[in-house]
Amino acid sequence: MKIILSAIILLLIIVAEAGAANRSVTFFSDGAVVELTGVAARGVVEIPLPPGTREDTVRIRPERGTSIQRVDILPLRRDTRGEKELASLIEQRNRLEDRLGTLATREEIFKSAAKSQSSKAPRKTKSNPDPMQSIRQGTDFAITQLEAVYTARRRAEQEIRRIDARIATARKAGAGEDRVARVIVSPRNGRVTARFAMGKAGWTPCYDIRSNGGGNARVTLYGQVPGFFAGYQIRVSPTSLAGAAAERSSVLPAAGQRARLAEYRMATEEEYFGSGPLPSFSFTLKNATGADLPAGEAAIYRTGEYWGAIRFTGISSGRSARLASKAVR
Repeated sequence: MKIILSAIILLLIIVAEAGAANRSVTFFSDGAVVELTGVAARGVVEIPLPPGTREDTVRIRPERGTSIQRVDILPLRRDTRGEKELASLIEQRNRLEDRLGTLATREEIFKSAAKSQSSKAPRKTKSNPDPMQSIRQGTDFAITQLEAVYTARRRAEQEIRRIDARIATARKAGAGEDRVARVIVSPRNGRVTARFAMGKAGWTPCYDIRSNGGGNARVTLYGQVPGFFAGYQIRVSPTSLAGAAAERSSVLPAAGQRARLAEYRMATEEEYFGSGPLPSFSFTLKNATGADLPAGEAAIYRTGEYWGAIRFTGISSGRSARLASKAVR
């Protein structure tokens, strides 16, 4: 998700500056809708479509005085520098593999040499008055060469692992599904507004659960948006993309990274808030509302005092759930 939303920032920022004041992202429970205005350069507007864009939702509206001649959905042009870097890394890895093959051959040669030297029977001759010293020198030389081979092989293997990591990163960066809507317009400086939906980029539920200590709690549901985009109007809808299409849904502004979506009054039972040094609490929350509450992080309060955050598993309408701190579980 984070990758998808970062792509919005990186890709949509290249849209002409003249359209910067008309950009918005509306988050739903299962996706987001992006709307932005672009200005043509020499009769062409390019609208980047980040990974996750549903192409069947792309709509492009001409602004006043502009007419659209043609729209093509094309793969986004790749950075040739990235392709060259990947090719260079693969070539480096191939050379290191060749190096390992050569070192394996040298290892066998010096192993054989060391074995041959150590198995020699010492024979004293005029040209070799101290055969034991000659054998030791030959063996030491072979072992020294083997040590050099092992060191070179270890360095080559470490370099291969480092290059493999860089290759994986380069391939991941180039494996996106980025596309671009290329819009031919008239006049040459015409303006268009694009709107499209993205899956897997919706808001995440989170809660404030405030017990009054008297058998009731106020449960506030917020939509946590994945990121805050400078220059974009951020809005949140409490419904899903499909729900928004089927019914008229409200759209709420986001304050920072979250928007208040709903508030409920619920009864509590078996409340326990400990007085020890560690936050210790538990209580049962009864959902008598007509709404199902999804799972999410929940901040717990009692008579205005913050008692910590827990993972809230959610409650279906007409059901109950026990909430407790780690110290009680």
